[in-house]
Amino acid sequence: MLRSKLPDTGTTIFSVMSALAAEHNSVNLSQGFPDFPVDPVLTELVYKASKEGHNQYAPMAGVNSLRDGISELVNKIYGVRKDPEKEITITSGATEALFAAVSAVVDRGDEVILFDPSYDSYEPAVLLSGGIPVRIPLTFPEYGLDREKIISSINSKTRLIILNSPNNPTGAVLSGDDFKFIRKVILENDLYLLSDEVYEHIIFDGMKHYSVLSDDELFRRSFVVSSFGKTFHITGWKVGYCIAPEELTTEFRKIHQFLTFSTSTPFQYALSEYIRESKRVPDLKGFYEKRRDYFRVLVESLGAGRENGFKLFPCGGTYFQLLDYSALSDENDLVFAKRLTVEFGIASIPVSVFYKNNTDNKVLRFCFAKEYSTLDKAAECLGNFLRNS
Repeated sequence: MLRSKLPDTGTTIFSVMSALAAEHNSVNLSQGFPDFPVDPVLTELVYKASKEGHNQYAPMAGVNSLRDGISELVNKIYGVRKDPEKEITITSGATEALFAAVSAVVDRGDEVILFDPSYDSYEPAVLLSGGIPVRIPLTFPEYGLDREKIISSINSKTRLIILNSPNNPTGAVLSGDDFKFIRKVILENDLYLLSDEVYEHIIFDGMKHYSVLSDDELFRRSFVVSSFGKTFHITGWKVGYCIAPEELTTEFRKIHQFLTFSTSTPFQYALSEYIRESKRVPDLKGFYEKRRDYFRVLVESLGAGRENGFKLFPCGGTYFQLLDYSALSDENDLVFAKRLTVEFGIASIPVSVFYKNNTDNKVLRFCFAKEYSTLDKAAECLGNFLRNS
């Protein structure tokens, strides 16, 4: 009889809600993918790369010109140079990079600290390496670090901390003091850090992203994962990368070469040319901030903040907005999210699925990385619900 290595894992909530949205022709603000077109310059560069013959396997670590470009980009943004040959690896999406990083340092019996709510690929990667997930809830409703619980959870078995800022699903952004705290914990306890920074360029209101790349001492104990899919809204291309010191990169690549070996060659060549125009990355803040603000104004116009309305949470980064519906229904968030999809035509993600124990705070996650017309339709659906509730 087959013995499952992930017996508690089923179809992801993203697939479930997207399928439900498709079945009922609902506005899909559940899964985190944009519905607007990719920059035509980028698609033309893919065609150009393919036409020029870049259609066979790329080097295992990634196309040289792309790794060089990432090194230059990091230097422009964070003021540090990372060795493209020894410290930068191109992966088939950030999820592969996360898996390879966990696999590289976690052995059977090692404990790995995760923060709830957390992205759903973290725990399976830990379990498949024989590790033990230690899940510490972020404080509610601000979704901050519980420093006392973190310190009390560390012991001789603790090996790795996985950190995500800006955070999916909450949109919370790590503060400078929090960054200093995590730095102190990692260095004093001789731990490793996996910093998931896929939304590093999508940050709002003049807030600062504290990247591990900017701290040389912390970087020596860290993997930093980023995503072109999130940065340039090309999620279907599945191009991510991991930056880590040489010692960790060596172990990372040992795993990576047997996962995917290499990533789509024409996509890599296209991106290597595209990122030469460094202004494209800073422009993303305004691009997504306008959509966040537009969606928030739409929700506010429906009576957000009133006793009988949706409550908007702060959103400092990512392209996700949380809404509290506790004043509107006692239903658990999964039931409520499905009812909104089936009866009122708008799909979201219940935040409880990002918790190990399915903590239900009556909060839903909505993706605002959409056309303005899509957000208009979404608000209309929410308005219909309010009128009929």
